[in-house]
Amino acid sequence: MTLQSIKGRKAHLPSEKTDPEEELPGLLSTVYPEEPEDLWTTEHLPSEKTDPEEELPGLLSTVYPEEPEDLWTTEDTTPDELLSAVMTAVLTDVSLSPEKVGDICVGNVLQPGAGAFTARISQFLRVETMSLRSVDTTGDVSSRMMDNSKARDCLIPMGAARAQQMGLFKNEIIPVRTTIKDDQGNQKTITVLQDEGIRPSTTLEGLAKLKPAFKENGSTTAGNASQVSDGAAAVLLAKRSKAAQLGLPVLGVLKSYAVVGVPPDVMGIGPAYAIPVALEKAGLTVNDIDIYEINEAFASQVVYCVEKLGIPKEKVNPLGGAIALGHPLGCTGARQVVTLLNELKRRGKRAYGVVSMCIGTGMGAAAVFEYPGK
Repeated sequence: MTLQSIKGRKAHLPSEKTDPEEELPGLLSTVYPEEPEDLWTTEHLPSEKTDPEEELPGLLSTVYPEEPEDLWTTEDTTPDELLSAVMTAVLTDVSLSPEKVGDICVGNVLQPGAGAFTARISQFLRVETMSLRSVDTTGDVSSRMMDNSKARDCLIPMGAARAQQMGLFKNEIIPVRTTIKDDQGNQKTITVLQDEGIRPSTTLEGLAKLKPAFKENGSTTAGNASQVSDGAAAVLLAKRSKAAQLGLPVLGVLKSYAVVGVPPDVMGIGPAYAIPVALEKAGLTVNDIDIYEINEAFASQVVYCVEKLGIPKEKVNPLGGAIALGHPLGCTGARQVVTLLNELKRRGKRAYGVVSMCIGTGMGAAAVFEYPGK
């Protein structure tokens, strides 16, 4: 699959009524043999009738604001408005009319009326009501993940502040005009141009003083967990043949992807098992990848995944991750694709990248992308 525009966070998938060569990828499942025990995995493999690759013509995102409530998006701008801005920008960027889009897929988590975990949780439930048990986390990262000596601090160099100062995000961020209210009810219109959660003055000493967020003796703090943020992103996805037919630019190629399951109490380790599956499917190794965008839901799970796979730390989230930028649930995966392909484009040579994230209730996903070069 090829990427036609690097300014959005939304994937377009072919509908079931298209011609045979535009069929959806097939689904296969297998048992992943490595520890921890009781892992399962589902691979998504393209059917024989599809193009071997799909292209991404468009990628864009909004900036990420942070809490508290007085910042721009938390109360005054709806998710619909944010998404509308990037979707419109993506189509404008590649001069594509909306009627050419076959399908729109939008990630959302805990939206009003949305059943966020129904599909996953149903796998844990038994017939007898008395067997029902909670599969939610305790609010703190599992101690099984915190056994790692560096997990609490996540001593991986991240570059969000430097990237923002150098203007490296400007090509992937769509300015958003919105109206906000102050405490007195006065309204004003502002244009938001950059992410609000990045803190250039953060130090390890300062992080050490933060109180546990969930329980008295817990290890998770506001400094080693992702921020609660608002944001939107869109990605325009097309078959190579359709991109050529419409004259769309190719900004990246989706080579493979995979979804796996892990025990719910260590849900954060999902990328450590999803990435190898996606790499094998693409015919690549860990060392073949130039950039890994691994979502920082918690610092500890990123450290585990990086060390488990032996990934060079300089290849991980070179422009920062969710702890600095924020983690709008349902949007982050598309934001990672946008950041990845923009950075590969900036470097200017043919290269490969991986996007991966953990998923609540014990899952992980990963995708391999190729930047074809200038």
